[in-house]
Amino acid sequence: MTPARRWMLPALSGRQRLGAALLVLLLAFAWLVPWLSDADPARQQLTRILQLPSLAEPLGTDHLGRSLLARLASAVQLSFGMALLSVVSAAVPGLVLGVIAGWRGGWLDRVLGSLADACLALPGLLLVLLLVAIAPGNFWALYVGISLVLWIEYFRVVRARTRILVTTPQLEASRLLGFGPLYLFRRHLWPELAPQVLTLAAFGAASAILAMAALGFVSVGLRPPTAELGLMMIELLPYYHEAPWAMAQPIVVLFVLVLSLNLLAGRDPR
Repeated sequence: MTPARRWMLPALSGRQRLGAALLVLLLAFAWLVPWLSDADPARQQLTRILQLPSLAEPLGTDHLGRSLLARLASAVQLSFGMALLSVVSAAVPGLVLGVIAGWRGGWLDRVLGSLADACLALPGLLLVLLLVAIAPGNFWALYVGISLVLWIEYFRVVRARTRILVTTPQLEASRLLGFGPLYLFRRHLWPELAPQVLTLAAFGAASAILAMAALGFVSVGLRPPTAELGLMMIELLPYYHEAPWAMAQPIVVLFVLVLSLNLLAGRDPR
């Protein structure tokens, strides 16, 4: 296998192409709506409460007369931004520590493994709730809590895979030829770790979005008037009989967003 081939990611399967297409459509919606429209997601118009979709408001308005189109676009931006930030913050230390533990072994491996086990001893959602309770309604408390939960998955998977890869003849030969750790990682470890890390990243992003929506739905996440999918659901829930179309919108957007990430992470069996 040539070096160029080793750096190529596997071709997307049918379900992954569908997931990528759905995600691109959602992100295009989230970033094009503010650019094409001057609607403010926080602006209240009490004379336009629960209006049906129209040319002026393609998705209608909520119980405070706010534009659902603008609020959904802002909510997708917030959810995806939180997910991306959490995944990067979890993947980088998880990957680095996993490679170090799997490569070096010994006492360092035991210490890092014990740290991961200690984090696992506390349920992930409970850890997020504790941090949110310390700083209620704070975006950064939510972000730190989700990141602390996600990094363990990367660490454990990468450590287990690295233990196997460091014993391969190819890596041993490169090491005997005098190549440094960075070259060995780039040439031998990362091409093998990338598919698993990227799959974990897609699932982790979906988990972060669901966690954020769940906390918003039980009113312990972000605070009004922030446009967030879980918060929008609980705000519109009392008006389900009057405006079921308004209640359904954040649910459908959350479903499609999580579905797209899960499809993108999935792989067809070989």
